[in-house]
Amino acid sequence: MTSTLTTTLTTTLTPTVQGKKHKSLRKARLSFDEFDELRDPRPEASDFSVICERRYARRSFLGGAAAVGAAAFVRSVANSTGAVRSALASGHGWLDFKPIQTSTADTITLPQGFSWHRVISWGDPMWSSTPDFNHNTRGNGASQERAFGDNCDGMSFFSRGNTQLLVVNNEYANLEIITGNRPDGLPANDDDVRKVMASHGVSIVEVATNNGQWRAVIDSPYNRRITPATPMSLTGPARGHALLRTEADPSGTLALGTWNNCGNGQTPWGTYLTCEENFNGYFLSSDPDLAITPEWKRYGIGHEDWGYNFARIDERFDIAKHPNESHRAGWIVEINPFDPQSAPKKRTALGRFKHENAAFALSADGHAVVYLGDDERGEFLYRFVSSGRYNPSADNSELLAEGTLAVAIFDDNGKGKWMDLTPETTGMSDAENRIFARIAASKVGATTMDRPEWVTVNPRASEAYCALTNNKNRGVKPNAGGDPTPTNGPNPREKNNYGQIVRWRPAGGDHGAETFAWDLFVTAGNPSVHSDAYAGSANITQDNHFNSPDGISFDTQGGLWIQTDGNYSNEGDYASQGNNQMLFANPASGEIKRFLVGPKECEITGATWSSDLRTMFVGVQHPGEGNGESHWPDAGNSVPRSSVIAITRDDGGPMG
Repeated sequence: MTSTLTTTLTTTLTPTVQGKKHKSLRKARLSFDEFDELRDPRPEASDFSVICERRYARRSFLGGAAAVGAAAFVRSVANSTGAVRSALASGHGWLDFKPIQTSTADTITLPQGFSWHRVISWGDPMWSSTPDFNHNTRGNGASQERAFGDNCDGMSFFSRGNTQLLVVNNEYANLEIITGNRPDGLPANDDDVRKVMASHGVSIVEVATNNGQWRAVIDSPYNRRITPATPMSLTGPARGHALLRTEADPSGTLALGTWNNCGNGQTPWGTYLTCEENFNGYFLSSDPDLAITPEWKRYGIGHEDWGYNFARIDERFDIAKHPNESHRAGWIVEINPFDPQSAPKKRTALGRFKHENAAFALSADGHAVVYLGDDERGEFLYRFVSSGRYNPSADNSELLAEGTLAVAIFDDNGKGKWMDLTPETTGMSDAENRIFARIAASKVGATTMDRPEWVTVNPRASEAYCALTNNKNRGVKPNAGGDPTPTNGPNPREKNNYGQIVRWRPAGGDHGAETFAWDLFVTAGNPSVHSDAYAGSANITQDNHFNSPDGISFDTQGGLWIQTDGNYSNEGDYASQGNNQMLFANPASGEIKRFLVGPKECEITGATWSSDLRTMFVGVQHPGEGNGESHWPDAGNSVPRSSVIAITRDDGGPMG
């Protein structure tokens, strides 16, 4: 996810870093991407003829495949999955509810017959020695290290015997909230920075039901906070490479910490995959004259951070002193939640970029397949295929250590292929292809995408979906590597503020195949404002329209859940769209129904289910992030807090 930072653009001097001061752009209604673009602006496209040529192709495309949305794609694959799709289209085993209207209320809105309750919130203690959350001080460094982290995002539910664990990403911290008790809303001292740092990472908490409601099990031996200070092993092709070696780790094999953890993944051998997304904004340079390398620039690393100022208490975040530290972030991290003593493993085989999530599948011959999106305007969609095969009777703990990384190339004719990133295709070493995956992907001509966010794999059919959340630069500016971003098949609209969901079927139904067929499941839009392509595809109506699809997940019945992280102004292009929401979609019919609307200024993100499927856990991130209009989930003038909620049916039936 790429969140909004704050509200008014100013330039502020943050506290001293190793005797020097650095500037930090903050208090801006900017996404992380927009901050990076402001710091490193890219020229607008000048070849208008190219854009026009693509535009006519787009109009033709929208008049055909995209305009009919799901229907055309369903017809193309119906023969191979007819039995499953017939069952799905009939509604067998599907969640049935009356869709709700949009809302701007500061609460959770659900259909009749469903209820929600809060499971855990930022700052809630995970051990009895930790004090309850203090709305005045917002805690301190010591309390935050033993409390649930901030801005919950991707999550998974694990069950073993009588033990049930909820593993949740804590993506980042809203400074205007977590240090909102300070006059300028910035960390005022070392302990404030320690608190902000500790709010990042992953929270592993045992949960149990009590009187029908899920609660954290305080003092569980499985409870664990994984933060930017947690030791981690570097594995795979880049392990030990010169670009990963530092003064503290001359072997290049042991990294410290994980941060800006966005989406997630889950393996069949019982591990959790957490994804490092906007890692770049935590690094700065104490030397204002330090030359920024092309590789740093490609990944958005520069002289200024986003105001977190981790370098104040940990100089590894200062690229002038430790230039290789930034290469040790931007990976997929594998965690064993049932072994609190185990060191997480950074899987360099899966490439380094702004990881959104990690969607797991198996190829026809048993290789692990992981689909990966790089969440930045004009970046790429990737696929990893393991060298080894999954064996349910064997130890699979190192299956993600070695394999082939490939990038997607989409043709406008509904076909596509995966291009392997190898020394032969890129001219770079295997380790360099992983460390600088973006550069490698540019070299092979990968298709620039409209911010690839979550990917999910249908458990009932051989197909995968990716949320392309939006891209205001489509047809306007190149990506950070200078690759053009003309309109094309999966990205058919210029200045795309609404987003779309692309789906593909691998050849022969094999996720390990080199080629695939693709279509757009939905192009989001607003038919109450537009009558052209920006109204959305045929399955977008006055009753279900939305913008910026982000988190997407399938339930066990093959129902697709769509979560949004978009514009909630309820004005202009976004009139009547209300707060961010969650919708339920039928892949067979293309029908989309609104299921949930969140509180003010939030993002709805992360979904997982209890082992009996009677509870759906959902994340509510950054309520009150913009103008402080939200006080959810507590009453009065309380501090708004990101939280995980549990949703159940009033009749006790399954949720997916």
